[in-house]
Amino acid sequence: MTNTQVTHIQIDNYGPWTVTPEPRREVDLQTLQSRLYADLSQLVGNRGGYVFFTRFDNMVAVTNGLDMADHELIQKSVGNRYPVTMSLSVATGTDPVAALGSATEQLQAAGSAQDDTRREILRGRTIDGEFRSDDDVQIAHFDVNDATGKYTDRLNEFDTFIHIEQGYAELMRHMRERHDSLSFFVGGDNVIAVCPALGPAEYREVVEHVSATVDVDLKVGVGRGELAQDAGMDAKHALETCRATGADVRFAWDP
Repeated sequence: MTNTQVTHIQIDNYGPWTVTPEPRREVDLQTLQSRLYADLSQLVGNRGGYVFFTRFDNMVAVTNGLDMADHELIQKSVGNRYPVTMSLSVATGTDPVAALGSATEQLQAAGSAQDDTRREILRGRTIDGEFRSDDDVQIAHFDVNDATGKYTDRLNEFDTFIHIEQGYAELMRHMRERHDSLSFFVGGDNVIAVCPALGPAEYREVVEHVSATVDVDLKVGVGRGELAQDAGMDAKHALETCRATGADVRFAWDP
């Protein structure tokens, strides 16, 4: 059984801020968002977690191993360096979708994302040390089969982007609706999914579904660990085994 700790990160009052006292240049907003994501990725990553950008003004982090003091320190660091503040809500659950749902509900209960009086909320609970285990987090790392040969070296970049995004969109939707998992595009032709305790049959079903629905062929390596980065590195090694053997699904702990 997995026990995923998820943090919902939300920039406070971001929409109104982008147009006050007048609309800000989009290039400046994009720069701020990308720098904030990079800093959060490092701040959380240095503690063994992952951050995924989703819509940039909202982000999702897998934060197993971080306590509330860690979250407060990260929150203060951002507040000291950026013209915006952010609120954090933490929740846990045996599946990531339920955990994120609880975290989001806690933020919504604290006030609207565009409420200028709601600032630097920090709510929720983390997993106490005595309840943590070596298989709390299950990470699946998906990769498009021969993306370079099929798309990158044959199509123009935008058409390649369309194919990759179609595969990601169908994978994301199906993993959320069928398998209570959260899937995130992480660049190139790679998607990382945070999953409950799924088995080989579920992952094969996902690969077959995406291939049949949008004609994008995937392979996936799966890892698990106490921290997201532990599970993620195991998943990457399992994915390399897929590349070497031609397998569609590989679990890091299989002999």
